[in-house]
Amino acid sequence: MIRLFKYALLLAFVCTGWGCQQNEDVVIKLFHTTDIHGNFFPFDFINNEPMSGGMARVSTFMKEQRAKYDNVLLVDGGDLLQGQPSAYYYNYIDTTSRHLCSQILDYLDYDLVTIGNHDLETGHSVYDRWIAESGIPILGGNAICDDNSQVSYLPAYATFIKDGVKIAIVGMITPAIPAWLPKQLWSGMYFEDIDVVCRRLLPQLKEQEQPDFIIGLFHSGVFDSEMISYKENVGMDMAQNFDGFDLILCGHDHIPYSEKVDNVSGDSIWLIDPANNANYISDVTITVRKERGKITEKHIDAKLVDISTIPVDEDYMKDFASQYKAIEQYVDQPIGEVAETMKAEDGLFGPSTFVDFIHQVQLGLTNAEISLVAPLSIDASIDQGTLYTRDLFKLYPYENMLYTMEMTGHEIRYALEFCYAIWVNRMEKPGDHLLLLETDDGHFQFQNPPYAFDSAAGIRYTVDVTKPIINRVNILSMADGTPFDPNRTYKVAVNSYQGSGGASVLTAGAGISVQNLPSRILAATEKDMRYYIAEYIREKKIINPQPLYHWKFVPESLAKTGAERDRALLIGD
Repeated sequence: MIRLFKYALLLAFVCTGWGCQQNEDVVIKLFHTTDIHGNFFPFDFINNEPMSGGMARVSTFMKEQRAKYDNVLLVDGGDLLQGQPSAYYYNYIDTTSRHLCSQILDYLDYDLVTIGNHDLETGHSVYDRWIAESGIPILGGNAICDDNSQVSYLPAYATFIKDGVKIAIVGMITPAIPAWLPKQLWSGMYFEDIDVVCRRLLPQLKEQEQPDFIIGLFHSGVFDSEMISYKENVGMDMAQNFDGFDLILCGHDHIPYSEKVDNVSGDSIWLIDPANNANYISDVTITVRKERGKITEKHIDAKLVDISTIPVDEDYMKDFASQYKAIEQYVDQPIGEVAETMKAEDGLFGPSTFVDFIHQVQLGLTNAEISLVAPLSIDASIDQGTLYTRDLFKLYPYENMLYTMEMTGHEIRYALEFCYAIWVNRMEKPGDHLLLLETDDGHFQFQNPPYAFDSAAGIRYTVDVTKPIINRVNILSMADGTPFDPNRTYKVAVNSYQGSGGASVLTAGAGISVQNLPSRILAATEKDMRYYIAEYIREKKIINPQPLYHWKFVPESLAKTGAERDRALLIGD
């Protein structure tokens, strides 16, 4: 009897100590948001109406998940600091309080963020402060310091251990920053291609950290863009052709995607992108089988979860009530009067009050002879009457600065030829489209992004919709009737996005190399265009915008027929 008792005691000691460790399944849940764009509250402060998605719903969802699972990671793919006035207010208006975004990341217990291009767009003073305040890793491994050290400006990865399972998350940003943003906003760094940095980084990461999983968290979309020479969106390419990642989380392109992709290694990995505004969240389940303390099986499953209309977390709203009120008071400030309604959509079909108002501001702010402007948001509308701070975000949705640049007459014409080539269809008969459209499930949409549909002010010209591309634009004169000289150099007002090469208007269109663009800049504003638009309106008190009629489509009757049909297809009656 004593012998049996001693044997049982010894067996129990061995099995709970070093000998007979039981098999174990470890489940880790990883959740991923991206491209929140200041959607911190379930309210659209720009259009003064409720909004789907947003961080208040992420809070609800994450409370439920943390109640179910012990091992949870929550990450974000960037572009937090631009979009809604809730971000702008803490970027530029209240710069002494802790940034609202930092507070929210803390409240929701985020584990890390990969920085986005629109975060960098805010400038060093904003994003450096936000990074310092956040208290979690803000990654950006391919933003390399320009001191020849090959050290990244931000950490390239972070590791987490959950129930003995080590996960490394590698964060990279789209390298196309120089094509969109003035260099002063990202001074001190340059941007290498994501695949180049990953080939250098992953062997070191595996050797030093010995992780069980390596996850890519990229502020880069799934499918690459044809509008830019940089490797802007590399998600699919990395999933298919790069061996080393167990999972790739994407963003930046605002397109939901969730598929398992065959890899060059003969395996397949999940590639997932929850689009923008937290209408979706990536829900990843990592399952590990351990035998005698060692991992013998690994499995990842992933899906997108629609959280666009789930209940808002009322505790979250209470905790951030004072910040909500401050933003509300900011956007409710009246800044002037507008004599008639302006609609951005009108700028698609010819000269319009909306686009030409921006032209007038740009020409008035600079000493430029010519202005280039594209409709940045075709569904924006400013109603007749009192104009509020919130309306500035409709008039100008991005924090672009304004450049005065040197361009020859030939370059100006070819820039316009490029814009109308991707904007306007070639018409041969009244039944043809005026605009270059395509259908998706029966819905008509543009083949190309409208933010490249530049018109010009300061010159008088026609666009012949019956002519082939590169032969449509006929510049008749300067706006004052003096001759236009193709060989002369003109001062041109253009936003900093296009002035840096964005939308390819000045590169593929005008034929100016990216390397040569900085030398063409004669002057740049210190603040963003929205600030100067506000100052212009405050000074005028009442604005009465009218089309400038500096250009038109010809033949006019044919273009008018196509415009009426396309307006109905795109917008309705």
